[in-house]
Amino acid sequence: MLRVNRVVSQTRASIPTCKQLLNHEPKLLSFPPQHFARKSSNRFLDIYQLGNKEAIEKERARLADEMNRGYFADISELKQHGGKIAMANKIIIPAMAAVKFPGLEVTYSDGRTLKLPIVSNGDRVDAKKLAVPKVSLVCLSFRASSQKMIDTWCTPFSEAFGNSKDVQLYEVSFIDSWLLCRNPIKRLLLRTMRKSIDGEKDALQRQIVYSFGDHYYFRKELKILNLLTGYIFLLDKLGRVRWQGFGLATQEELSSLLSCTTHLLEEK
Repeated sequence: MLRVNRVVSQTRASIPTCKQLLNHEPKLLSFPPQHFARKSSNRFLDIYQLGNKEAIEKERARLADEMNRGYFADISELKQHGGKIAMANKIIIPAMAAVKFPGLEVTYSDGRTLKLPIVSNGDRVDAKKLAVPKVSLVCLSFRASSQKMIDTWCTPFSEAFGNSKDVQLYEVSFIDSWLLCRNPIKRLLLRTMRKSIDGEKDALQRQIVYSFGDHYYFRKELKILNLLTGYIFLLDKLGRVRWQGFGLATQEELSSLLSCTTHLLEEK
């Protein structure tokens, strides 16, 4: 997300009318919950005109949820625990109890798209050309404030498994601003971000990708509430969540992550 902020600064001169939206943190987030309710209400009216009762009820539930949870709740939690909304798993989650990581379409800075997690039956990627990793570390950042948290996990992980061909690391930055998701602004952002990350590749192929659009239902599946902290998911080759971390990494949590990764690499 820090990369997104740099891009935003570079594009302000050419898109002056978008100044407030481009700098979406913290200005967009400082809106009260009623702002999001109004956005939801507009969708609700469109659905109502279509006469889809099921969609109406679904949108009503979303509206109530967004009214009960807003930016100020996230800020309050962040002040209390610094983004550490829960401690990471100490041991690996058994395969029988693990849940599937929900499908997520992401975009590279060069415009290529990919659907995470990478599994043998992936639909957007040719499995013959793209090897299915035994282990994937997926790091989610919804706001720029969480990028430093993500780095505390990614850097040690990359150093530990940088030489492994069976491990992949994805840093996913979410961009939900309506304006930034529109073409050609989206293409402009991706093109500028591509320049900013040239030369950042390493042995682990630390892959920086972006997810554009509405992520409400994706977040609901993973029970993600606070958008100001970072979320870390360790996935096995079947795309199941076998370990999870939050916020800034502690030494004990890093040891647990590395140990669980080693276990998955040895798992048959």
